[in-house]
Amino acid sequence: QVQLVESGGGLVQAGGSLRLSCAASGRTFSTYAIRWFRQAPGKEREFVASISWSGGSTYYADSVKGRFTISRDNAKNTVYLQMNSLKPEDTAVYYCAADKRAASIVTMTSRADWGQGTQVTVSS
Repeated sequence: QVQLVESGGGLVQAGGSLRLSCAASGRTFSTYAIRWFRQAPGKEREFVASISWSGGSTYYADSVKGRFTISRDNAKNTVYLQMNSLKPEDTAVYYCAADKRAASIVTMTSRADWGQGTQVTVSS
């Protein structure tokens, strides 16, 4: 089990950038795939990006491909989500989740450990 804390959200204009962080506690962090999800008001939570335990494999939703980059630093127990060319439709609460399924699996699971979320608001 890992405890996750997201940070880095905020208000940004369309076209701007933000970098989210997902900091984890626990000695086994490097054995977990990490996924970012987001949830906009009135919408279901959706997959954004994922990264394998080693960082060697990454996956993205089509809506963010080419604009967002996920990375991890296992020495710092942290995963990052660099978000560029932000659009108003990227406005949501962003959550990171850890579990041991392959990073290529983009669905949620109740067995994952979740952070509390960080708000991202993109103004037009």
